[in-house]
Amino acid sequence: MKKIDVRILLLLAAMAFGFVACSDDKDDPDPTPTTSKVITVEGDLTGTINWSADKQYLLKGFVYLTDGAKLTIAPGTIIKGDKSSMGTLIVERGAKIIAEGTQTNPIVFTSNGPQGFRNRGDWGGVVICGKAPVNNGDPQIEGGPRSHYGGTDAADNSGILKYVRIEFAGYPFQPDKEINGLTMAGVGSGTTIDYVQVSFSNDDAYEWFGGTVNAKHIIAQSALDDDFDSDNGWNGMVQFALSMRDRTVADVSGSNGFESDNDATGSDNAPQTSPIFSNVSIFGPLAKLTTSNVSGNYKNSMHLRRNTALKVYNSLFVGHPNGLLLDGSKAENNAKNGLLQIRNCILSGNKTFFSVSSSSTTMTSQEVADWFLTSEFANDTIVNNSSLGLNDPFTINNPQLLPAAGSMLLEGGSFTNENLQNSFFTQVNFRGAFGTENWASGWTNFDPNNADYEAK
Repeated sequence: MKKIDVRILLLLAAMAFGFVACSDDKDDPDPTPTTSKVITVEGDLTGTINWSADKQYLLKGFVYLTDGAKLTIAPGTIIKGDKSSMGTLIVERGAKIIAEGTQTNPIVFTSNGPQGFRNRGDWGGVVICGKAPVNNGDPQIEGGPRSHYGGTDAADNSGILKYVRIEFAGYPFQPDKEINGLTMAGVGSGTTIDYVQVSFSNDDAYEWFGGTVNAKHIIAQSALDDDFDSDNGWNGMVQFALSMRDRTVADVSGSNGFESDNDATGSDNAPQTSPIFSNVSIFGPLAKLTTSNVSGNYKNSMHLRRNTALKVYNSLFVGHPNGLLLDGSKAENNAKNGLLQIRNCILSGNKTFFSVSSSSTTMTSQEVADWFLTSEFANDTIVNNSSLGLNDPFTINNPQLLPAAGSMLLEGGSFTNENLQNSFFTQVNFRGAFGTENWASGWTNFDPNNADYEAK
């Protein structure tokens, strides 16, 4: 008589009492069902794609949403980027992304690193390419090895980013060809960018390469390089924008609040870079009026150069080593003739308020100061930030964003300028990004390194 293996007897007993689940699916090679909710995404996305909040999505390598494809992302969905392959989402011309979260349930693009160990450059970022006009032909996007941008459709629609966070992105694909937190290239005005926070980017937080896209309620937190970078004929509008900096971290190229060029050579190519900003608050590394542990790579609140015609109104620039740098004769002439405008704005807590490039032959730094302080421009310079009447917007992981009662910032806003006569702009009395309402409440996270993003 053969001996019966005691393990078989135990297995039969367990089955009899219901302790072991049996499957009739002969095609299932593994009787143990997977519990993973992480879906790896690679290569080209085509057709209609839907991502749901009960799953997480891991981007590996360059993921392309191709021409004609539409990706819809549900509120609360978490998308992570793989570090080793530098996962990146690239929305190509003719594709559409609908990433529309809610105030209480935002969509999050973030690092695949564990809680407490995330950092800048953990993945690539989000790149959107559209068909709106640019001033540099049919260019290939920085950091995208195949994707081109630009066209003739100013109203082109690449979709929606609303109540979205983008964290720990940015990658130097090649020298001077980096992937930012959010890159918008030739993106048209039919696209919605509203309530977006870019945190801890390894290059710029936001960069616009041409196009006509507008943006509202945007936050740049602790980027490495520039907060708001505009190039190649961008002609969009922005209202309610905040930037905050880590005083110890800046880029060797020189980190600024605004950096703006018509193009890389400062040509007269059309369309000219001429974005319109209103109600911006830029808090630099010296916002607390201390020089300890401040990176020497910090430069300007505004570096306006290479024939830009940027316009900014009702805004606050605090605590960079220099306030305004008008760089080059073309930018200086644009200021003189009114193509470049700064109105109803405050520079505060800068070591120096005004400068020009060493090669300037058009204006001196004193002439830039005289221009900025032209009485009808209603601009001002403040030596001590305590005079602004702020609470504490400087603590980077827990900012108190609303001005204190009686703050000078709660008044002085003006929308009489012809460039603000557009229904896009909400007419408010305050200067800077915030008045008495905290539009950053509920959907932001200023301490994302410690957020729990594990798949449940």
